[in-house]
Amino acid sequence: MSLTFIDTNKLPKKATSGHGEVVEVLNDALCGAQNVLGSLRWLKGAESFTAEAANKHQLIYVMDGKGRIRLDGKDYDIEKGGGIYLGPAETATIRAGADVSLKLFHLVVPRLPK
Repeated sequence: MSLTFIDTNKLPKKATSGHGEVVEVLNDALCGAQNVLGSLRWLKGAESFTAEAANKHQLIYVMDGKGRIRLDGKDYDIEKGGGIYLGPAETATIRAGADVSLKLFHLVVPRLPK
């Protein structure tokens, strides 16, 4: 088995309309990961990101910054080191704080067949 080093600082970020910047750091093209997708996302100001229900498992980890997460109609403060797991039918919206930014790691994996 070979080792693949991915320098995430050299991967191009993609701007989104109101949803920050994002770059995929774990996928099939980069390292042959066929059943998992990992991305970094930067939110600032009033930008937000909604992790929609996707019939997959999702993990969102706060790497840096502060903000709020809306889950099941309730808001929760989040900061570096915090995170959330979303089951296949769950959704959440994450928003950066007014004067701060957020750096998120978002991991998506498929459901295992029963």
